[in-house]
Amino acid sequence: MTRTYTVPTEDAGKRLDAWLAAQLEGVSRERVQLLLEQEKVRLDGKTPRASLRLRGGETVDVLGDPVPPPLKAFAEDIPLRVVYEDKDLSVIDKPAGMMVHAGAGAAGDEQRGAGTLVNALLHRYRTLSSTGGELRPGIVHRLDKQTSGLIVVARNDATHLKLAQMFSGRAMKKTYIALVHGHLKPDRGTVNAPIARDLVRRTRMTTRREEGARTAVSHYTVDRRITSSWGQFSLVRVRIETGRTHQIRVHLSSLGHPVVGDTLYGAPGRMKSVDGEHLKLDRNFLHAAELEFTHPTTGKALALKVELPDELSEFLRKLDAGD
Repeated sequence: MTRTYTVPTEDAGKRLDAWLAAQLEGVSRERVQLLLEQEKVRLDGKTPRASLRLRGGETVDVLGDPVPPPLKAFAEDIPLRVVYEDKDLSVIDKPAGMMVHAGAGAAGDEQRGAGTLVNALLHRYRTLSSTGGELRPGIVHRLDKQTSGLIVVARNDATHLKLAQMFSGRAMKKTYIALVHGHLKPDRGTVNAPIARDLVRRTRMTTRREEGARTAVSHYTVDRRITSSWGQFSLVRVRIETGRTHQIRVHLSSLGHPVVGDTLYGAPGRMKSVDGEHLKLDRNFLHAAELEFTHPTTGKALALKVELPDELSEFLRKLDAGD
């Protein structure tokens, strides 16, 4: 589809790329520059430069849409918190805010595919298992971007296959710590509710749709309940048998107790105290704290644990101080 524009005389002197970005709703300047690089812009019938200064009165034709280059993994010097490593596998303590690998959730053009766990791993190890493909080398399972904690990485294809079999056979014991809104009762419970994609809001998962739903089982234990000036909360440990997308977040929300900070599943963006003070957590209060499994090559039992990151510990301290 061709879109045609005429440059007003009052816009004389402006750069073509900046001017065109203002005309194309929802299209960034980086995407406009991509349009120009791909020769999908004509200025009075000719192919212009992005830096060209407009005179006013020109006709600008936009021929189609920009096609971004394919995402790819690449080595980046990003610090990693390595909990365990050997020639076959590594276990990393991933921070919140880091994507495991590039994908549909990757942000703007300048950052497309950058800053991922995979990129950091490629810098450290140079090579990883190829089973996951070019975008996901070494990745056997995932953690959501705003979830922190332990993730296992395969450094060769043989280990990747064995780890994948362990995950599918539920031989990995994974325990998470979550803070949820409200006082969750009873003290222990199991959520056995299949999960499917929400057809209305495609970024969400749901327990309310049968078609396409996959088995999902989560066991929770309440560590303690908190009553503060910002409301009531429960600190819980969750052990998952399956590893579905957003599983813990969906299951806890289905009980009416969304994870703190998880606005996608019903948590408030910020909390207001009885005194009018506001409290906000810029991530989900969900942390993969413990991982137990048998090493697929050596047969050694591994029991790994990481403490809550500073931002979550500090959030708890604020709640306790507001009792």
